[in-house]
Amino acid sequence: MITLEHYIVLSTILFAIGMYGVVVRKNLLMLFFSTEIMLNAVNIALAAISNHYGDLTGQMFAFFIIAIAASEVAIGLGLLIIWYKRHGSIDLETLQSMKG
Repeated sequence: MITLEHYIVLSTILFAIGMYGVVVRKNLLMLFFSTEIMLNAVNIALAAISNHYGDLTGQMFAFFIIAIAASEVAIGLGLLIIWYKRHGSIDLETLQSMKG
């Protein structure tokens, strides 16, 4: 039987994978993917804890996090496309050289 601890361990592993991706990656698209993995890890934990205690609050928070993540990705990918069209690269090193 799957218990709350199994979900928490899965959530922790996914969050660690996402954090590793945020720290190591130099590509902005991979940075977005890693952030989404971290947000989904939090959603798993919130939904599992909410289900365990029989309260819908955690599931409602997870729903709002999904909505905010979707808008963040839409805006972020739009900015990423504009940046790629102007500079031809989406590496983080190109962001560090600001030219006015």
